[in-house]
Order: sequence, then structure tokens, then C-alpha cells
Amino acid sequence: IQQHQDVHVVMGNEACDLDSTVSALALAYFLAQVRLGHWPRDHQWPRGTPHWVSPPTSQTSPAPKTAFVPVLNIPRVDFALRTETTFLLRDRGIPASSLIFRDEIDLGGLHHAGLLSLTLVDHHVLPGADAALEEAVVEVLDHRPLERDRGPSCQVTVEPVGSCATLVTERILQGPPGVLDRTTAALLHGTILLDCINLSPAAGKVTPRDVACVSLLEERFPELPARDAVFGALQAAKFDVTGLTTEQMLRKDLKVLSSDEVMVGISGIFEDLEIFLHRPGLLQDLEAFCQSRGYVGLVAMTVSFNDRHEPTRKLAVYSRQEPLRATLCRALEEATTPSLLLQPLPSPWACVAAYAQGNAVATRKKVLPILRAAL
Repeated sequence: IQQHQDVHVVMGNEACDLDSTVSALALAYFLAQVRLGHWPRDHQWPRGTPHWVSPPTSQTSPAPKTAFVPVLNIPRVDFALRTETTFLLRDRGIPASSLIFRDEIDLGGLHHAGLLSLTLVDHHVLPGADAALEEAVVEVLDHRPLERDRGPSCQVTVEPVGSCATLVTERILQGPPGVLDRTTAALLHGTILLDCINLSPAAGKVTPRDVACVSLLEERFPELPARDAVFGALQAAKFDVTGLTTEQMLRKDLKVLSSDEVMVGISGIFEDLEIFLHRPGLLQDLEAFCQSRGYVGLVAMTVSFNDRHEPTRKLAVYSRQEPLRATLCRALEEATTPSLLLQPLPSPWACVAAYAQGNAVATRKKVLPILRAAL
């Protein structure tokens, strides 16, 4: 701000999972490389390429002063809970000290000074607390259904692929061949494999575009590790909750839904639901977690996979407010787009409703719109 330097931030969603993190890192690096002039002068950019991606047309133009900054949308203190992300970045020699977290950059101050441009990856709707930043959004890359339209000044790429990293890979592959390096390729490769459950059709997430991107990355960098080894290591890291408190488990993969009146947390839990519900002191931990964050309720969604990569999903709805709990449960039970095929499970607590989810391919990104509509 003091130097009046324009800043173009690339930022993922507030769950800050591996897909959001790698999509932000890879796209920001690509944008920076291109704007610094690391491209052949005769490279033909695809029609519709945003003006901040393609380089200046003048052969003598100095590199623009815009700084491209990937921002991880969590406080730094929460990064250790993203175990699959810390594993992959460490494996690829990227130190945590080189990363920038949400609590380390003043996006509001940059925007107020007229210096901020914002690209959203792996989401396209900012939470209510960030509503003032909406007018700074110039581009969106996401793979969930579009929930709101944006003005003509915002470039929108929303495609139903298994991983947002696939869309980032496609964007980078449209650019000059020398911009994609081995480290970036390995990050994208691992992320798509984890997000798409090792490209297994049984998991219901992978699309032909995800498969094509993994194949293209392997073709360009044949030294990339084998798919099974990459997926196995990342999946093991993701599901490692050894030593985590209940509060840390709830924060590990957290998204928030809000209306004008209420906020509800949606936590991905990497443990069987029955085991989770019988954790010592669970009810007090749920109450303390919600009170400390101003949530009136919390939905916990669990997933596990068998040897054939077929998912098993369960969910629990917690709220001390019975009308809200009933509203959320009814919305989930009666949902038709998609139908979740819920079956009630025993719960040790009256304020917690538990379900087995018969439609195991309905991921959290498909459940979130159901809950958002109910609020």
C-alpha cells in the first residue's frame, strides 16, 4: 500500500484444502511468469484469454508492476491441520515460510486503496465477511454449480470437473510450454489424483477432462511418480487425524454457510461417524466450538473408501436450537437435487441427528446448496 503497487491475489476457498491451495499457487505462479515475459514472443494465446494473462503487446514494454500473490484462505496457525497439503508441499521442497496466509495480508486495505484485483479459485461466492471485496473480483475458476451471476468485467470459468486443479492445468497448458515446470506439474498431478480418488469412476468424481490432464502432465514429465503411489501417500496423509482434538478435527476441513441471521459450520471429518460421535466430551466440544465462532449449528460430514475406492458417507446435524436442527434435517431428508437417500442412525445425543447417506457420490459441494437454501 505504501508503494502504491497493484496486487493481484489468487485465493481459494476458506476450507483451504489441497485443491484450493495448489490451484492458487499454480495459477498465481503462471500469471507472474507470463507477465514477467517468460514466453515466446510469437505465442498464440487462445481467444478470450483475460488481458491480465496475455503479455503486453509492445516488444519494448517494461514488465508491469503488478504483484501476483497466492493467498491461502486460512490463518497460518491452521495450516498444520491440512495434513495432505503440508505433506505434498514438503515433498516438493516448498517451505511453509514461503507461503502467505489470510491473516498476513490486508485485502481490505489493498481494496480500499484501489490496488487489489482478485481471482477466485475453487469457489465463486465470497462469504459475507468478505462482501466488500466482491467488486475486486476479476476472474473465477471453479468446478461447482454456479450460484450467482457476475458482471461482464469478470471472466468466469465454471466447469463440472472433479478438481479445480484440472481447470488450472488446462489454463497453464494453453500458455507457452516453458512456463510449466516439474514442481508445478507434480503439485497439479497429485492434487487431481487425490481430488478424483485416483481417477476411479466408482467414486463418482472423475471426468474425462481430469483424466486427460493427468495424462498430459505425465506425458510432459514422465519422471512423475506412479499414480497409485501418489494417491496412496496423499490419502494416508489426509486421513491421518492422530492426536487431533475434536476442535482441531472440526477446523481441519471447515466451510461456513451464513444468512442474514445465522451461521452454520460444515466440517469434513476424516473418521467414522460412530467413532466421532463417541469421542469423550464431544457434546461440550461441539457447543464450545459453535459458541466461539458464532455458529447456531454444525453439520459434520464423514467419508471413507474401500479397496475399490468406493465411498461410504455419513453425516450428523448438531444444534441446540431444535427448530433450526429440524429445518436442516428436513432439507437434507427431502432433497431431490440430488437425493441423498438418508437413513437415520442411532445418536447418543438428542441435539445431534445422525444419518447414513445412501447416495455416496453426493459430495459436500453437492450438499452445500441444499443447506444454503434451507437457511
